[in-house]
Amino acid sequence: MKMLSRNPVVTTLILLLPLVSFLLLLGGAPLFDVDEGAFSEATREMFARGDFLSTYLNGEHRFDKPILVYWFQALGYLIFGATEWAFRLPSAIAALIWSYATWYFARQRFGPDTALAALAVAATAIGPFAIGRAATADALLNMLLALALFDAWRHLESGQRAPLLRSYVWIGLGVLTKGPIALIVPGTVTLLYCASRGEWKRWARSVFDPAGWAILAVLALPWYIYALFTHGQNFIDGFILKHNVERFTGTLEGHTGSLFYYIFAVPLLLLPWTSPLIASLRNIRADAGTGVRRFLWIWAGFVVVFFSLSGTKLPHYVLYGSTPLFLLIAAHRDSLRRGWLHFTPVTLLLALFVALPLVFDLLSASSAGNAYYRAQLADALTRADATYYVVTLGCLLLWLALAWRLPAGIWSKMMIGGGLQVLALTTVVVPWVGSVLQGPVKEAAAFVRERPEPVVAWRLDVPSLSVYREAVTPSRAPAAGELAVTRIDRVPETGYETLFLKGGVAVVRQQAAEE
Repeated sequence: MKMLSRNPVVTTLILLLPLVSFLLLLGGAPLFDVDEGAFSEATREMFARGDFLSTYLNGEHRFDKPILVYWFQALGYLIFGATEWAFRLPSAIAALIWSYATWYFARQRFGPDTALAALAVAATAIGPFAIGRAATADALLNMLLALALFDAWRHLESGQRAPLLRSYVWIGLGVLTKGPIALIVPGTVTLLYCASRGEWKRWARSVFDPAGWAILAVLALPWYIYALFTHGQNFIDGFILKHNVERFTGTLEGHTGSLFYYIFAVPLLLLPWTSPLIASLRNIRADAGTGVRRFLWIWAGFVVVFFSLSGTKLPHYVLYGSTPLFLLIAAHRDSLRRGWLHFTPVTLLLALFVALPLVFDLLSASSAGNAYYRAQLADALTRADATYYVVTLGCLLLWLALAWRLPAGIWSKMMIGGGLQVLALTTVVVPWVGSVLQGPVKEAAAFVRERPEPVVAWRLDVPSLSVYREAVTPSRAPAAGELAVTRIDRVPETGYETLFLKGGVAVVRQQAAEE
């Protein structure tokens, strides 16, 4: 294939791709519940309470995650106000740094062409795309884990101490972002790599570096000490035991899966690069003889195995091991054959985007799921305007024409397909999905915000309601004179009048008792 880096136009387009992926129409969709709504409302309540060291969700303690991501979201809130853009901006910036750090690492070790190829994968794979545009802690942690392990490799490669100490900085910030996992992944990956080479003492010297631990302690300990002394046993039970120990040893919030859950999740999260990923697996044995490639496979493999053993399974957990896969997929791009096979995932995705309104409409008329989600999906066709079909169908037809007629290699065409996938997602698909699934919640918030009555959330877990109301919304049954935002399938048949109804969301008020 032609050298990517020798074409300045191609190089510029690839370097700009992350900016499109993670910033274009970042605020175009409403906040998705539960996670985006919960993080955003906890940040909003920091300002309402004047407390920037503890997090609360609708007035109740929230111990799900440490404090760092909330501080970054608070900066966005301070500058842009309570907008989707503000709450998502820290994740978008983290995803940008994550992508460009991957490019820079690859450029030094694999060359400029592989670096550009890896950047294209990082910027277009659907899993990183999703968390890079979500108001949660995951993009930030992925960035910090990537920086930590890149610097860990630089230390192992050169013996220099500066990258080792930098890795402690990233780990310390990671512990302040999501807890012990920021220690476990870098510590175990480097252990397994050094063990594979019989370099136990080298690992011990780097892991027990006194200056490194001092850096980590200065960054992470003050907030943990504050949280422990302020909240005591509640912090231990909520953060340490429930959201760390129990999350690994048991199943939280129904997020379970088989031992093979991530074997299927990884290829889906790396769409449209699934076929190149599978093709690269053939090179594991050969790669084991090359230091950096061995390190990358160990990194990816440990994350898959570790989270496969966890009782709680969520797709984005395995993205902590996706960074090395960006690099390995790119490194083996010249071995791709049978272009139609590698083009199939992006073709199916683009076709799915065109058909999605119809799919949602059919689901709404079926017996699948529950009445709430069927009611939400019932507006799918109405909310899909002409622009939606023009963009999605246009991207599909353009892709088919280029894949069939463009005189370019498999990899070049795949990058175009990935770029078209991102274009469709950012401009119309994600905003439309957000409108269908979350539009009724946002509209209900606007309705009750204009009302003088107190408001509660009743049998409906949508923290974004509080964000859009800019007020705490207690979760309980309504008292006399209160409005309740609830699901249409959970409204009693009698005793309540419906004041607002959109999709599956209703605002009801208790009727006065008849005399």
